[in-house]
Amino acid sequence: MNSNGYYRPQVDIPPVVKNLLIVNVLVFLTQMLLPRELKNSFYEMFALSFPLRLGSIVQVVSYMFMHANFTHLFCNMFALWMFGRVIEYDLGSKRFLTYYLVCGVGAALIQLCVNYAEVAVMLSEGVRMIPRFTTVGASGAVFGLLLAYGMLHPNNTVMLLFPPIALRAKWFVVFYGVLELLGGVASTGSNVAHFAHLGGMIFGFLLLRYWKRRNQIWY
Repeated sequence: MNSNGYYRPQVDIPPVVKNLLIVNVLVFLTQMLLPRELKNSFYEMFALSFPLRLGSIVQVVSYMFMHANFTHLFCNMFALWMFGRVIEYDLGSKRFLTYYLVCGVGAALIQLCVNYAEVAVMLSEGVRMIPRFTTVGASGAVFGLLLAYGMLHPNNTVMLLFPPIALRAKWFVVFYGVLELLGGVASTGSNVAHFAHLGGMIFGFLLLRYWKRRNQIWY
């Protein structure tokens, strides 16, 4: 923290990002350490599932604190640490937490709509055994942070890992947005919730525009 009481995102981890990192790690450890029977019940209660029952509405929030494996957790937490520090500094802690949760919930709502459409197609094709769709991970909220970084710092340079190319943040966001759209449309059969990622970006964009029109943020 500097002499004026503001966090330096390049050095310090501001409070909301720090607590989000801690909560995500603790939930993941809980997932890993629970006996198999309790682990299944844990997923049943807190992972985002389709169809979503009224009594399980908490899942639209709880799912974003769960992860499928260590790699899934590490990638999301690294992105939260990398971009979240800057965005919390820009927005302030309270608004940052609101933004993060709105992006995560928005991603869940988009994913549920996609699941509904997938089931409708299966039923129209005569499929009788409809699979249960389950989604976990902070990726939707994290993609919202990526979108915010591109909007608030469009000309900052971001390095892609694969391939190792340096891009301005605004093009970095466009690149990943198009990649997720193509991934979602292609329906390769992977377990990646591409449209949930896009949902996080869409809800993040709408919220940032709303705040800007109300002169609550500037960019």
